[in-house]
Amino acid sequence: MSQAGIHAIVGAASRKWMPKKEWLLLGVVLGNLFPDLDNIAVAVATIIKSSTEGLHRTFTHSIFTILALLILFYVVSLLTKNPKWTNFGIGFGIGILMHILLDLALWFNGVELFWPIRFELNFWSRFVTPHWLEILLETAEFLAFGLYFYLLASLARRQKTDEDYAPQVRGQGNIQIALFILFTILFFLPQLGVRTIYGALYLLSLFFAIGVTLRMRKTIETF
Repeated sequence: MSQAGIHAIVGAASRKWMPKKEWLLLGVVLGNLFPDLDNIAVAVATIIKSSTEGLHRTFTHSIFTILALLILFYVVSLLTKNPKWTNFGIGFGIGILMHILLDLALWFNGVELFWPIRFELNFWSRFVTPHWLEILLETAEFLAFGLYFYLLASLARRQKTDEDYAPQVRGQGNIQIALFILFTILFFLPQLGVRTIYGALYLLSLFFAIGVTLRMRKTIETF
């Protein structure tokens, strides 16, 4: 896990340096969230009791995936005659690249940067993660989502955009903080076996974060 909410916050914070092009910043934020969708494949493999090796931080974290998506959105732009899709594709690619760089710098697992070429880049290969830190990194997924939702609600209030939806987003932020506290306690009691529930709630939170980002695109793109 790599705190997808933190990636989304970093994407939203980049608004200060991004050109004012429609759909560009939306693409950046969604691109920051996109790589962690590989956890869907991890979840499926876990359910069917298959190997999860090669599923996380591989195909969604690859430079080649970025290039393929840039081409895809450019073609969509040509077919629809809508240049905003090109802006979105560029932003999406930037977002994925930001996600990869943050993973390499701050988290303790490697990234297969050139997948399907099997080469893992890991600046932390000699670092042994303490058990207590592993737990906090996992449960902090909910903390990060909560902070992202608080950020969007705060931006909406300050910019007077999506004001009708902002209270729901702040409420979801409260739920995420509560989940962070709950699972942090439960994970230090491993006998309870709550990791399946945790994984399901994590994926739901990730999907919700993507949905909220799309719903609040006006807030995200207002400078």
